[in-house]
Amino acid sequence: MKSYSFTSKLWFYPGAQAAWHFITVPKKESVDIKTHYGKNARGWGSLPVSVTIGKTTWKTSIFPDRKSGTYVLPVKTEVRRKETLFDEDRVEVSCTLL
Repeated sequence: MKSYSFTSKLWFYPGAQAAWHFITVPKKESVDIKTHYGKNARGWGSLPVSVTIGKTTWKTSIFPDRKSGTYVLPVKTEVRRKETLFDEDRVEVSCTLL
């Protein structure tokens, strides 16, 4: 599967009881992902991915954001702690569709 590399801002999703943090996949990459892999979507339109930030690699899914027409990548607490990431940080991401 294809890999994507990009830099994007880490942001906190307000209103959730759990502390969910996300990175938005840029529009160009999101359009390419939807065009080539959208037909493989699972529940809630999710697509499985392997992600690397810094020295940390993990498997998760990206989810479509209908408002922006992009995908969002959840970044769990464990990753944020290992990589010392905070809200509004610009983060370099490598994301491979599985």
